[in-house]
Amino acid sequence: MTTTLAASGAWADSIAVTSPDGRNVVSIDSEQLTYAVSRDGTTIIEASPLGLKLDGASIGAGARLTGHAESVVKDRYDIVVGKARSAPDHYRQSDLAFAAAGKPLNFHLLVRAYDNGVAFRYTVPEQAGVDVIKVKSELTQFNFAADYDCWGANMGRFDTSFEAEYDPTKASRIRNFHNYMAPLVCKTGSGQTTFAIAESDVKDYPGFFLSGRGDAGLGVMVTLPPRFDNDRDFRFRKSISASVPMKGQGFQTPWRVVMLGDAPGDLTASSLIPTLAAPSRIKDTSWIKPSKTSWDWWNDWAVEVPNAGVNTATYKAFIDFSKQMKLDDILIDEGWSVGSDVEPNAQADVTKGKPEMDMPALLQYAKSQGVGVWLWLQWQQLDRQMDAAFAQYEAWGVKGVKVDFMNRNDQEMVDWYHKVLEKAAAHHLMVDLHGAYPPNGLNRTWPNYITQEGVLGAENNKWSARITATHNVTLPFTRMILGPMDYTPGGFRNVSPASFKSRNHEPMVMTTRGQAVAMYVVYDSPFQMVSDAPAAYKNADGAEFVQAVPTSWDETRILAGDIGQYIVSARRKGDTWYIGAMTNEEGRTLTVPLSFLGKGAYTARTLQDGADATRLVAGDSKVSATQSLTLKLAPSGGAVAVIK
Repeated sequence: MTTTLAASGAWADSIAVTSPDGRNVVSIDSEQLTYAVSRDGTTIIEASPLGLKLDGASIGAGARLTGHAESVVKDRYDIVVGKARSAPDHYRQSDLAFAAAGKPLNFHLLVRAYDNGVAFRYTVPEQAGVDVIKVKSELTQFNFAADYDCWGANMGRFDTSFEAEYDPTKASRIRNFHNYMAPLVCKTGSGQTTFAIAESDVKDYPGFFLSGRGDAGLGVMVTLPPRFDNDRDFRFRKSISASVPMKGQGFQTPWRVVMLGDAPGDLTASSLIPTLAAPSRIKDTSWIKPSKTSWDWWNDWAVEVPNAGVNTATYKAFIDFSKQMKLDDILIDEGWSVGSDVEPNAQADVTKGKPEMDMPALLQYAKSQGVGVWLWLQWQQLDRQMDAAFAQYEAWGVKGVKVDFMNRNDQEMVDWYHKVLEKAAAHHLMVDLHGAYPPNGLNRTWPNYITQEGVLGAENNKWSARITATHNVTLPFTRMILGPMDYTPGGFRNVSPASFKSRNHEPMVMTTRGQAVAMYVVYDSPFQMVSDAPAAYKNADGAEFVQAVPTSWDETRILAGDIGQYIVSARRKGDTWYIGAMTNEEGRTLTVPLSFLGKGAYTARTLQDGADATRLVAGDSKVSATQSLTLKLAPSGGAVAVIK
């Protein structure tokens, strides 16, 4: 429901947009073209510049306000797969029309205030005689009101896999040569109030990075990656960041977003980023299903068949394992097709299996066992044959594709994401993108995009000691607030950090079995990996839980936690609640209030850390909404509970 509040012919220099609950306010100075953000009367973002530097014109200070309309939207939309069945879309909006100074150029600033954050974007309507708008840079800044404690991933470069730790830093230590990917998460120091800077609804435009302001002030500015030049050995152009066609409806930038919450977990539970994105482009979504899958690559094709590897017999064994483990799918990773490689091999043919892979027979066997199949692809190899490949996969009965190594977020790559998701949807294929830029709501626009990487995940256990318990409990409050993440959990060779060794075959994880199973509740991914070898789950503590836990939810609540310390998540599927708790290297005992339960009596089944890193202790109790549940977590540990 949309209600227009005002459309006046006289406009004040200062305009305030207030969230429906009255707590968040965006204040616009229309003369200086700056904005500020406050929550509960406390300034969080001080007056900060707005604008775009265009080729031949600019949007910024000196523009003249020519119109102002206000509206309220109170709506709700369904989520196909994800952390909840639906999400509210409730905000107040101001649409401010401007005439730019200097060269004639009309533009709008759209400003929205939600209860869980604020957002703004620039729009340029179609203009007479203007076919293309070239954006050289963006003038948008986020000027901080204090030297906040922040967590961010500084990538340092534009060509990146978007995988890094979200390290703690003071705002005053962020420099203009840093390239932080979204989100940058900060605490204000007022209670546990937390905000995050991100973006949503990116189309016909590059994704962004965040860099220091380059002056003595606190805060960050938007940095756009230069456009990619496919004719110059994959080098970047240096002069233009975006070249946007104007014909038809003009153009709009992505939403610049400040997520807001009373505690870090409020951002974790938020759906603001997809809410701001364009609605679903897929009319019939009945074929888009959440699932769990076995996976070959992480465990180094460790199934008990002669000459295990990328061949038909090996994948029949993985199909058998998925059926026995009650998993939905198998994922066939790199190496299955003719010329398959991580590089853009021009001789590759992604429509054909290599001689060792009898794809028709394998797909038929999977179908006979009720197991779905996903296929890995290198993005440039796919791009050469996309139409033929997707038609072939649909004919084979493939459920989805995992596409890898894009490692960019310039305008051309953003456009490519939209292309691959649209074409995949036309052939009823779900998509998991790796080497992927941070989520920006595209999973709402194309709900077949059910998960993605762009996270420093469990694969790194194979060659490093970077995947610590602290890292694992930082991710839910940073990377995961934007959207689902294909972390690839399921490592069941659990050891203490002191005993950990990185290795490719039979890889270890330096966290407990309790944390391994808790990841299936805490981490968002409607397409979830069961990454270890089949033998690792045989008669193993927690394997039965992994079999049963859902991957898409009706409701999500974050009950407790702090960035890099611990987290307690509660998820509901039907009338059953799942609780997942994870801690850093510090063991802790948590008391979890159960006030979120309905009336009546419930039974709770708990799995908690046992005598060593591979053991779990099960317990059963009767509980109600007036009671609490006590969970004891070992160092680098975790626990789960199923409440019915």
